[in-house]
Amino acid sequence: MSDVRSAIVIGGGLVGCASAYYLCREGWKVTLLERQRVGSGASHGNCGYVCPSHAMPLSGPGVVAHTLPSLFKRDAPLSIPARFDPGLWKWLLQFAQQCSSDRMIVAATGRNALLTSSMSLYREIVREESIDCEWSDQGLLLVYKSGKAFERYVETAELLKREFEIDAVAYPGEAVKELEPALKSGMAGGWHFPADAHVRPDKLLAGFKRVIEKRGGEIREGAEVLALRREGNLVAAVETSRGSLAADLIVLATGAEAPKFSRVIGCRLPIQPGKGYSLTMQRLENQPRIPMIFEEHHVAVTPMELGFRVGSTMEFTGYDRSINPKRVALLRKSAAEHLEDPLPVTVDEEWAGWRPMSVDGLPCIGRAPAARNLIVAAGNGMIGLATAPATGKLVAEIASEHTPHIDATPYSLSRFV
Repeated sequence: MSDVRSAIVIGGGLVGCASAYYLCREGWKVTLLERQRVGSGASHGNCGYVCPSHAMPLSGPGVVAHTLPSLFKRDAPLSIPARFDPGLWKWLLQFAQQCSSDRMIVAATGRNALLTSSMSLYREIVREESIDCEWSDQGLLLVYKSGKAFERYVETAELLKREFEIDAVAYPGEAVKELEPALKSGMAGGWHFPADAHVRPDKLLAGFKRVIEKRGGEIREGAEVLALRREGNLVAAVETSRGSLAADLIVLATGAEAPKFSRVIGCRLPIQPGKGYSLTMQRLENQPRIPMIFEEHHVAVTPMELGFRVGSTMEFTGYDRSINPKRVALLRKSAAEHLEDPLPVTVDEEWAGWRPMSVDGLPCIGRAPAARNLIVAAGNGMIGLATAPATGKLVAEIASEHTPHIDATPYSLSRFV
């Protein structure tokens, strides 16, 4: 009789792939289930940032008062179309309760641990597994049109340095264009995080898929999970569109859709789908060298070897997969205001996906309260790619009952019970 333990990982995004990868390394027999194809969800169209600079959560003192006036405007970076949605209203109320200095630092500390670990783990994985994902160490540049907004960031930069030893370099006025000539003249300035990196997400996912299979994992695409059947305090079976499966361990890495399994998990996960958009196109003639975020618009751009991507904005429309042309237009408008070169009229891909936004800015990583063989790994929000390796490694460590490489307490589901 074999002593090899079996695991089913549900979800073929970066968190699911990283979980499967590290479980394989721990000796588990892994089957990864994906409803469509690996990397077809939120992991596909993001801007590819590996960004320790993103330690601060969205919540913070004054965020609600600053955001509220434009909250329901369809042309704002953050959009919440008016509709009857008690679940979203409850989430927004809970989010508002997180907007204090103390809770912000708690969330930032947990995020920083995941981000810092993931940067190191990514470098190991890319090197050891020979993954060609267009890894680039150009840092990340925050660009400001407003002088007041540029100066206000001094406080955040000082906090990041003081609390987490994260360095940001200021480039006031035209110095930011000297750093990145693809920008238009007249910007107020920029803050550069030299320790950040970026990748091409689809190539990274293809690399993960290859190494999972190389290490003995099985990937089943086109296998939709219909239900988790719990018997007592165990998940006895995973019911899929391709039949019923069972394993010693179940990992739920379904991103924004994890709350649909709340009954089996044993608690309600305060995660909402925050829809983001991106446009992927051919290289610009005056292609930026450094990935950038246009801070007033919360629009991000990423240079690629054979392309260019513009993405971001946040739209809380529930589990809606449609692409809103007005949100896409905001990406083009922001790029036109910041970049010397116009975006091409024709794009290779117009994309929208759900970011799994947890109410406190921290992912949910840990055993389910009601099922001891179920581990949840969801809610990584806008730093899913940037925190995937550390999340997956924690999943494998918890499953194998090894001492976690970072403190797993901040991500425990017990905070919602």
